[in-house]
Amino acid sequence: MLIGLLLAAAPLPPGLTAALTLTDVTGRQIELAAPARRLLIDDGRFLVALSLIHPDPVSMLAAWPRDINRIGKRAYEQYRAKFPAIDALAKVASSAGTLSVEQVVASKPDLAVFSLGSQPTEEELAKIEAAGIPVVIIDFFTHPLKNLEPSLRLLGAATGRQAQADAFLAFRRARLDTIAAKVATLDPAARPKVFLEPHAAMTGDCCSSPGRGNVGEVIDFVGGRNIGDEVIPRAFGKLNLEYIVVQDPAVYIATGGSHMEGTAGLLIGPEYSEARARETLKGVVARPGFQGLKAVREGRVHGLSHQLLNSPLDILTVEALARWIHPELFGGLDPDATRQLVNERFLAVPVEGPNWIDLD
Repeated sequence: MLIGLLLAAAPLPPGLTAALTLTDVTGRQIELAAPARRLLIDDGRFLVALSLIHPDPVSMLAAWPRDINRIGKRAYEQYRAKFPAIDALAKVASSAGTLSVEQVVASKPDLAVFSLGSQPTEEELAKIEAAGIPVVIIDFFTHPLKNLEPSLRLLGAATGRQAQADAFLAFRRARLDTIAAKVATLDPAARPKVFLEPHAAMTGDCCSSPGRGNVGEVIDFVGGRNIGDEVIPRAFGKLNLEYIVVQDPAVYIATGGSHMEGTAGLLIGPEYSEARARETLKGVVARPGFQGLKAVREGRVHGLSHQLLNSPLDILTVEALARWIHPELFGGLDPDATRQLVNERFLAVPVEGPNWIDLD
């Protein structure tokens, strides 16, 4: 659902600001007397979203979950070096944890921003709002291609940074439209099967996969066929190795990052060299059953930083997947050049690489 933003049209006396009426991705409407200056967020990637629209995103926060793995160790170090006030922020539960109404109220935000998949219950919502704290729900996880745009627009409107949000969204939309136009020319039979394994080889339990939603929607958008779509009704779930072997995907993509230290998984991101990322990716597909897959036999094995999933920087993931899944259409795409443009034009804290790698 698109976010509606209604601003009072009548001119205001000097020194006064218009009240804001915002509609979040669940369709709930809330009113703010003025732009929010102290946000509570339940996902560190919302800090990255604020970094796209504000030169000092940490100054906009009252509390965050300190979920450093979601943005990466090196990225956190960059935020901390540039904005040392991040250490003084109140800590609240992440969207992967258990919400504490007491923590929310104690941090005294003037707006609480929660994830769609872990939003407060009706009872919790009532308690938070009874304390005078408005609540909005945004989504970069469940349906990113549908909800990222309205979610970022909401953050921009709520914080008085609408123009900055619109500028980035126009940049993103132009690139998405270019990709969509080329994918529309594909014969449906030309969509290759794709297996994307999040947190690949983190444990011996094979294998995580997107289902209907999340990055599975990105795979479909760029002209692939997510092999988890037919058997996983949720955004994420599990596939067994036998199913993967029968599906015989033409493209395999592992995700990983610094949170995979101490496992057999993919180590990728600014903490590592390309050689280290490629070495660990080789180990991921050396597991039993993987060597016979078409993707491995034909050299279509790739690695992606998990920190780029469920992120406001999804355009980087879209471009990387498009190039891997349809090199004949998108061989000219350069997600690294796009990353550099985003760094130069928008982000308060730049994204460093490597964030994607080819095995061969």
